[in-house]
Amino acid sequence: MRGAGHDGPQVEELLLQLPPETVLASLGGDGAYDSRRVYRVVHEYGAELVVPPRKNGKSWKDKAAWAASRNDKLAAIGRLGRAIWKRWSGYHRRSLVETAMHRFKRLGDRLLARNPERQVAEVHVRCAILNRFVHLGMPKTVVHA
Repeated sequence: MRGAGHDGPQVEELLLQLPPETVLASLGGDGAYDSRRVYRVVHEYGAELVVPPRKNGKSWKDKAAWAASRNDKLAAIGRLGRAIWKRWSGYHRRSLVETAMHRFKRLGDRLLARNPERQVAEVHVRCAILNRFVHLGMPKTVVHA
């Protein structure tokens, strides 16, 4: 979605594309998704939004559950600090996903195939390559008594 401007308005459209039987427990993103609209849409979908409030964020006066969720995050960050909140909330996993996507894009930032079936095959090949790299790069650990 790069180059599409602010991604917040896209959240509702993307959620509507999910199959109806999809169960989504949480949805994560960066601080750009810290908006009333995104919190409301994600809450209506039945998921928790895991995004850090903006650094200068203030509590929302809205009485809705989605607003209370954000206000709770602000309070937790005030008590714990932002770094501890990121670990506690699972927000730090976002960077792991971004790293994986970066590795995937290093194999080419776009698909070469035009046919959808071949595009699927191309993605599978790239995943197999990345899995092989991970396997080759994993350290071998042994227990010494």
